[in-house]
Amino acid sequence: MIDKYPHLFQPIVLGNQVFRNRIFNAPTGVEFDPQYYSSAYFERKAIGGAASVCVGGGDVSPAGRNLAISIDLWNNSIKGRQAIADMAAKINRHGAVASIELCHGGNASYISAENGFPLRGPIDEIGPFGHEIKAMTEDQIMEAIEAYAQAAKYAKQLGFKMVTVHGGHGFLITQFLMPNNNRKDKWGGSIENRARLAVAICDRIHQLCGRGFPIELRMVGDEIYDKGYHIDEGIAQAMQFDGHADILNVSTGSHEVREVFTTTHPSMFLPDGCNAKWAVEIKKHVKESKVGALGALSEPEMLEELIASGGADVVSMARGLICDPDMPNKLREGRDDEVRKCMRCLHCFSAHMMKGPITCAINPEIGHEYESFAALPSKPKKKLLVAGGGMAGMQAAISAAKNGHEVILCEAGDSLGGALQCEAKVPFKEKLMQYIDLQRRTIAKLPIDVALGHKVTPELAEQVKPDVLLACLGATPMKLNIPGVDAPNVFQAEELYLDPEKAGKRVVIIGGGLVGMELAIFLAMQGRECQIVEMLPNLNDGGNILHGLAISTMFTKYGINVTTSTKALEITGDGLLAEYTGVKPDSVPRFGMPLYPADAEEGTHLYEADTIAYAIGMKSRREEADALRFCAPVFHQIGDCEIPSNIQTATRDAHYIVRDLGLAM
Repeated sequence: MIDKYPHLFQPIVLGNQVFRNRIFNAPTGVEFDPQYYSSAYFERKAIGGAASVCVGGGDVSPAGRNLAISIDLWNNSIKGRQAIADMAAKINRHGAVASIELCHGGNASYISAENGFPLRGPIDEIGPFGHEIKAMTEDQIMEAIEAYAQAAKYAKQLGFKMVTVHGGHGFLITQFLMPNNNRKDKWGGSIENRARLAVAICDRIHQLCGRGFPIELRMVGDEIYDKGYHIDEGIAQAMQFDGHADILNVSTGSHEVREVFTTTHPSMFLPDGCNAKWAVEIKKHVKESKVGALGALSEPEMLEELIASGGADVVSMARGLICDPDMPNKLREGRDDEVRKCMRCLHCFSAHMMKGPITCAINPEIGHEYESFAALPSKPKKKLLVAGGGMAGMQAAISAAKNGHEVILCEAGDSLGGALQCEAKVPFKEKLMQYIDLQRRTIAKLPIDVALGHKVTPELAEQVKPDVLLACLGATPMKLNIPGVDAPNVFQAEELYLDPEKAGKRVVIIGGGLVGMELAIFLAMQGRECQIVEMLPNLNDGGNILHGLAISTMFTKYGINVTTSTKALEITGDGLLAEYTGVKPDSVPRFGMPLYPADAEEGTHLYEADTIAYAIGMKSRREEADALRFCAPVFHQIGDCEIPSNIQTATRDAHYIVRDLGLAM
């Protein structure tokens, strides 16, 4: 409520623009859709109460494109102009301030390079992917400054009330700011010269758009890798920017440096608010510009404290407001316990990179906002029997009750939450446990009849006589079938998640999927030596390539060994006997898991251990689902009992299958 978060809901003025609170939606790029998807995606954040909603990925020049999906802010076509103006209008009409991000990739403009533009940056060099980069001339620098300013003017004409100049993460402005920018002219060498480009861009935008038109400048406080700069340099940069940008949005790391990507976009392995400290330090040294903090912010008390303590003037969230666009409204209205907190699983970002639309693992509305805006025809009330209280079952029950149906939710176990409850002791799954608790609380508030310790059988269905039966029965871990598997020091992964004290000092984990890899990290955090042995040539991140990248950084941090293309043969008193299959892994992608075997060799090899764990996959409860198939006029099989997948698939399918009930075509 407002009394609980008085500083968070104080308005702030930047330039001549009033912002209704201190919660800003940080920029995210989306697949630009001139009709539905992208406008609805951003509009949903404005409806939810954010003070500012920033449209990500607006390129200022055809020579500076880093991503193929970015908005072309130099292209004044009628179709593009109407679509961009529509996004601004849909954000502004809900009381939020529409902003748009201005980007130039500089020497990382790989899309432009593919289209014949030479890569240019502050100095001559060879880029990280072998590209030749030429130093920009004075004229080219001035052209870039003007491109930013004209893009800002264009955005203002189309209805945006602020622009966010992307000065971080390895793009053009950062490249000029880097200490290795040793140009001999006024654009390199000293900190004043290296910051000149960013200052000139902000000043030129103010010349064209007016001093009252606010500019947010994203900067990097600390690059957090060996060859990058650190906070003392970040402070020096901020002092140069002070007064030229209305607000400094302080980030960290780089898009273009693999080992810090999942700190720039914090993974679940990092603590809440891990990057806010850089903003707090910079805030101490600037006088005129406001300062924004971001990075793994989702805990309301932390947001309030950052503002109340003077550590920051605003807090920015990207994934936090993807996961729950309504967070600002919920906090203002005193509905703290209804906030859906981001798990930082990186599903949204990975889905965006691999497929285009941003979707969320635990919010089925995201990526489908325009569908949610449209009311479906009224449907007759139905009686639903939901079999299973895991991820799919809980969401199905919630969505059904909110749609006015009568719901009976049966769970064979003694609590709702399904198989993932075994990870309750895992520190980096805290937000997952919070989500399960949120779903339980939501179910308790809704008119849902919950029956724990009740397995749905044909006989029970005959008594209930449901109109709809939803089988959300989940899956069971597959049993390893090799000699020695029944030894007392051999465990299914779930057993060690529940009771990690069963594991000895040296652990071999058979299976390189997410369950096995995350178990290795969990045990390594407690001081165990862990070795993963995987039969397939590649580790399996489940399609979540950025979570895979985060896992790989944890492997490096904790010294977890990985061997792929290696088949488990036998468990002995000394460890695991396994055989190299000889199958070579795929080539390494730009992002994702390390794919090559760590120490595989021809023939058989003994991996010494005092504990063996296995995570070789899940088996769907299809037979149990089939037994219920004809126990109601309408039947659906949802989630892992159809095919083992992930939380996002289970949650999405449960929500939309229920949403469609009774819909006549």
